[in-house]
Amino acid sequence: MKKILITGAAGFLGSHLCDRFIKEGYHVTGMDNFITGDKKNISHLLDNPNFQFINHDVTEYIDFKDDLDYILHFASPASPIDYLKIPIQTLKVGSLGTHNLLGLAKAKEARILIASTSEIYGDPLVHPQTEDYYGNVNTIGPRGVYDEAKRFQESITMAYHTFHGVETRIVRIFNTYGPRMRLNDGRVIPAFMGQALRGEDLTVFGDGSQTRSFCYVDDQVEGIYKLLLSDYAKPVNIGNPHEITISDFAEEIIKLTGTTQKVIYKDLPVNDPMQRQPDISLAKKLLGWEPKVDRAEGMKITFDYFKSLTEDELYKSEHKDFTGYINK
Repeated sequence: MKKILITGAAGFLGSHLCDRFIKEGYHVTGMDNFITGDKKNISHLLDNPNFQFINHDVTEYIDFKDDLDYILHFASPASPIDYLKIPIQTLKVGSLGTHNLLGLAKAKEARILIASTSEIYGDPLVHPQTEDYYGNVNTIGPRGVYDEAKRFQESITMAYHTFHGVETRIVRIFNTYGPRMRLNDGRVIPAFMGQALRGEDLTVFGDGSQTRSFCYVDDQVEGIYKLLLSDYAKPVNIGNPHEITISDFAEEIIKLTGTTQKVIYKDLPVNDPMQRQPDISLAKKLLGWEPKVDRAEGMKITFDYFKSLTEDELYKSEHKDFTGYINK
């Protein structure tokens, strides 16, 4: 039985990856310190004999006794509301945490895949974004702590690959959605759906002409799975290239949820990207991968998940603290 360590295991994407690798017959060790993860995301796995959990901060030394075949490094705050509140932790998990896990991969002779992001590209001047685009990032702006943590993460990963011969993979993840997203994490899909469920107007920042491209979580997990098992070490975009403006997306959510609220507009935050769309030509060529779930289907599944939340979860006070970064 192959053994895999997944950091950020109690997070949205990390928990879905745990599910997938258990389904594929792996023994999964999940690791998380719950700084942004949620225990309920992995509660269904705790009695599974092929799953074990370690509560640990990856920025601290990782004392792992068992053999390992693979490591997935998904530990990191990933939404603006998080990395604006905990900027130092965000930088540390991208630097110290990645260093620790690359060292573990070297010691265990394990292949490691690190989760990078479309934020690498910043507010892009090239559209759609290809893997050879260097990006347009403000290093000292409010998003810089996340963008630069991920850019450093890619650099140290490639250094371990070229200098130490560690088998590395890098996935650049574009906007992903689905069940287990945190309703109060400041991203546009849970923000809009939460506002609709609470009977609030939907808030769009700027004039709504900025675009995003949304990939359903099952498609994202499939792309990550294929990339891990590939023989390609450089970054690969995994996302859905179907682009939509935030304004049009707000109208889609109103139609989906059957609510009567209006859309209101507020000032655009600093460095909010105006366009975000992956070029997935490389993923198609290398992995034979492209997204299968259309947005209408994925959004219905996601909305049904949010509708199942308790009233306490729906009205958590944190949902008021978006600090203007709802459009990620």
